Amino acid sequence: MDVKTLCLGLLSFRPASGYDLKKEFESLFKHFFPAGYGSIYPALADLATAGYVECEEIAQQGKPDRKVYAITPAGQSAFSQALAQANPRHKLRSEFLATIYFAELMDADQLHELLDNRLAELRDAIAHIDQVSNGDRDLPAGARFVAGFGATLAAAAAAYIEEHGAMLLKDARQDSRRAKRPRRAAQTNLETRV
Repeated sequence: MDVKTLCLGLLSFRPASGYDLKKEFESLFKHFFPAGYGSIYPALADLATAGYVECEEIAQQGKPDRKVYAITPAGQSAFSQALAQANPRHKLRSEFLATIYFAELMDADQLHELLDNRLAELRDAIAHIDQVSNGDRDLPAGARFVAGFGATLAAAAAAYIEEHGAMLLKDARQDSRRAKRPRRAAQTNLETRV
């Protein structure tokens, strides 16, 4: 699923401005599908060109006109087809895990800070999901399921780091006791290649 399809889905609930959609992405989709103005506004423009949404400009006093988008019957049909044809995969792209893969090349202080920061981010994500899902809004069942799924994944990741992070730190401490590899030479070689 892409940003255009998600915009259609959100607009199937109610008309919204690009700003409104960004707020939805920041609150409901933040933990699994982030999107900003740089992807939302082009998506809305493409959807309008395709006839999937209509835009109404609402005058505001002292501000630029507010553009409110509403899904059209063609957009509703396109969204239904996208849902019917979806073969969603759960992909994981993690800069944290990519960095941790090279843990043996980092010192214990770096690793400790990296693990602590990730734990703080996961706890913040759990608190954010709880706040959104327990707020005053009547979330549909799908949104509640997604919130619970995200909170569960974040809690499991935090528990794994808490239970197994010491393994990385122990190895880093042992490596720091050994003679350090000549890193300056490696940096020089890399710099000459670039």
